[in-house]
Amino acid sequence: MVDEDRDYNTIPPDGRPPLEQPEWRQDFPIDVPQDNYISRREFTKFLVLISAAFTVGQGWIVYENWQRKRAGKLPRMKVATLDKIPVGGSLVFFYPKEDEPCVLVRPEANKLLAFGQKCTHLSCAVIPEVKEKVFACPCHHGYFAMDDGRVLAGPPPRPLPRVKLEIHGNDIYATDMELRTVV
Repeated sequence: MVDEDRDYNTIPPDGRPPLEQPEWRQDFPIDVPQDNYISRREFTKFLVLISAAFTVGQGWIVYENWQRKRAGKLPRMKVATLDKIPVGGSLVFFYPKEDEPCVLVRPEANKLLAFGQKCTHLSCAVIPEVKEKVFACPCHHGYFAMDDGRVLAGPPPRPLPRVKLEIHGNDIYATDMELRTVV
């Protein structure tokens, strides 16, 4: 005899008794209402695992910040010379490491700007559009202001990291990287 309690037995979709069901349904009996039941033990295990994952993540963030502070000030590096960058032009360079692309822009004769070239959304390369005074991310149509790197449109969550520059004679040097969450 079949128990008619709906909390424990699924009624087949065609309404026929269990013995008249196709063979495949008898081979794979899934009791959907019972399958959706979660015991207190399973729920507690889930909470403990999620809490542990969050704790490990927070520990990783603390470790990364500690490493960054321990590393000290970024090195001073020659980027280019003034005569290599025309007014309205740009130049890609790598700072502080070889895998960190940055872009140097000269929108006016006496103005130089440098920012990290990775979009803060998904790390696509941003392209300077000097006439429009923006950096454009072609992947997801993100736009950043050229003067300060703030987000103008699209999905990027943070402004571009700013590269601090110094000019000595005709040489342009990158001296530090300013990571910002808001302008």
